Amino acid sequence: MEALRTPDDRFRNLPGYGFEPHYAEVPDGDGGTLRVHYIDEGQQGAAPVFLMHGEPSWSYLYRKMIPVITQAGHRAIAPDLIGFGRSDKPSKRADYTYLRHVDWMTAFIDAINLREATLVGQDWGGLIGLRLVAEHPDRFARVVAANTFLPTGDTNPGEAFLRWQTYSQQTPNFHVGGIIRGGCKTELSREVIDAYNAPFPNDTYKEGARQFPLLVPTRPDDPAAEANRAAWKVLGAWEKPFLCAFSDQDPVTRGADKLFQATVPGTKGQPHTTIAGGGHFLQEDKGEELAQVVVDFIAATEKETK
Repeated sequence: MEALRTPDDRFRNLPGYGFEPHYAEVPDGDGGTLRVHYIDEGQQGAAPVFLMHGEPSWSYLYRKMIPVITQAGHRAIAPDLIGFGRSDKPSKRADYTYLRHVDWMTAFIDAINLREATLVGQDWGGLIGLRLVAEHPDRFARVVAANTFLPTGDTNPGEAFLRWQTYSQQTPNFHVGGIIRGGCKTELSREVIDAYNAPFPNDTYKEGARQFPLLVPTRPDDPAAEANRAAWKVLGAWEKPFLCAFSDQDPVTRGADKLFQATVPGTKGQPHTTIAGGGHFLQEDKGEELAQVVVDFIAATEKETK
């Protein structure tokens, strides 16, 4: 599989992002390997908080949360999905499928031997992360779902998502930093917008970002629909702690928190929260607040199990 690798100098001196890079190799599904970049901060012996980003962001999205998590004594692991950040980027759009994204991240959590993790998944970080939870439940202790969902294509995804899907395919300039800015409720500086653009020197690096919106199941016969239905069956019996922490101003995932709460047994009795003043990218708008929600959730549920 042919892949591009963003030059390292694109990631120098990004505001708020002074983390040491780490890398793992995963099978590309075509006889070769791909390099996954990840942040790994905090106490190495602690159970990890596994921070998964979505479209079209990268681990830079979690820069405000990681210090709060590590200062609370936890280990923070934030990978860049294949096609994003400092991870390798297959150069052909056809190389990106929902299943391959799940397989790449499955190989990654195997490579780093992820155990007793708290998943924090937003956007595609949930679409992929919840598949990991369902297919490898022994690796996860709890879940925080933040502005995400797990579609099967059996229901209409909503006008906001469909508008985004159409825009993503028709816009001649897929401006990653501008898209992030448009999904936030706070003003982003030019330096932060540039940081979100850093992984993508030109359009040839954006094939994964362009393809992601088309991979969301929107019809019952979607290639990923059956696997997502199987994941829902597992989540329907999931009794480990499961918290919803959605923002109040995200038109794309609005209402998905109620579905999780009605379906997943582990949501019962949890302090689900709606974070005021946050858009789709609530880690950017309200990162420190979301991080504190995660830290408090871990503390409360650890106390319950002792």
